[in-house]
Amino acid sequence: MIASSTPCCAELWGWVISMDKDTDTPTGWCFWIDRGGTFTDVVALSPQGEVVTRKLLSAHPERYKDAAIQGIRDLLGVGPGEPLPADRVASVKMGTTVATNALLERRGEAVALVVTEGFRDLLRIGYQNRPRIFDRHIVLPDRLEERVIEARERLDAEGRSEIKQRTRELETKLNGLITDFESQLRDTVKELRTKEFLFA
Repeated sequence: MIASSTPCCAELWGWVISMDKDTDTPTGWCFWIDRGGTFTDVVALSPQGEVVTRKLLSAHPERYKDAAIQGIRDLLGVGPGEPLPADRVASVKMGTTVATNALLERRGEAVALVVTEGFRDLLRIGYQNRPRIFDRHIVLPDRLEERVIEARERLDAEGRSEIKQRTRELETKLNGLITDFESQLRDTVKELRTKEFLFA
């Protein structure tokens, strides 16, 4: 079994998906990796049942490109430039707090929120919870998006996506988009068409 929360890099996951995902009994090494903002911790179980650990700096470009891959290399005894032996690995499971930290510390990239027309203020309104109902001055948290773009789109009676108007609001440099369309769970094509809709 192979599971991950966030891919570490193309090299690692291109290598991982080539392994047998249906292995129930580990015949090789099992790896559990926690990639944090400062350190990456690797816990491994050898085929002989020995538990070994490795702690590396998450960013150390002078020594390696990626800490998770380097941790696996170190524990398998694989030298620099040598291919990772997929036949010696039973599973790789990885989690990371990098995205959570960026969210909490507001260090992420500039993004725009694209919503169905009429829902511009939906996230700002929120759930309207009142944990301190008698406070006279409510301090709202900072917004995560830099701007909100309303798209004139709807799901028609036959379940087809309709985009009625092209918008050209992305004049400032933004490195990401968040989509929150009406009926988005039923019509995933909207997400795929968003790039064409905004940038064509």
